[in-house]
Amino acid sequence: MSKPIQVEQATFDEQVLRAEQPVLVDFYADWCGPCHAVAPVVEELAGELQGRLTVAKLDADQNVALMQRYSVFSIPTLILFKGGQEVERVVGAVPKPKLRQVLDAHLN
Repeated sequence: MSKPIQVEQATFDEQVLRAEQPVLVDFYADWCGPCHAVAPVVEELAGELQGRLTVAKLDADQNVALMQRYSVFSIPTLILFKGGQEVERVVGAVPKPKLRQVLDAHLN
């Protein structure tokens, strides 16, 4: 089972923007209740979509510059990147079927 990777300012461009496959970035914080609610869903999808999608987690408190760069104003925010570009954004703790539907639209 694939686990989400941890990314930060220093590794973001390499691991997300230059990735060969789409990357779903979970902008979260340890103190954020809804972030904890969506985390198991994100981990399940990392396993289910292994080989088709990379899942990354980004600590909002430790990466303020990236939060500003991508205009992330609330967490959790999940951003799907393809070819170095943002193609989809989901804000808030959404149910797994909804998130899967959003991802499948870009992975098929």
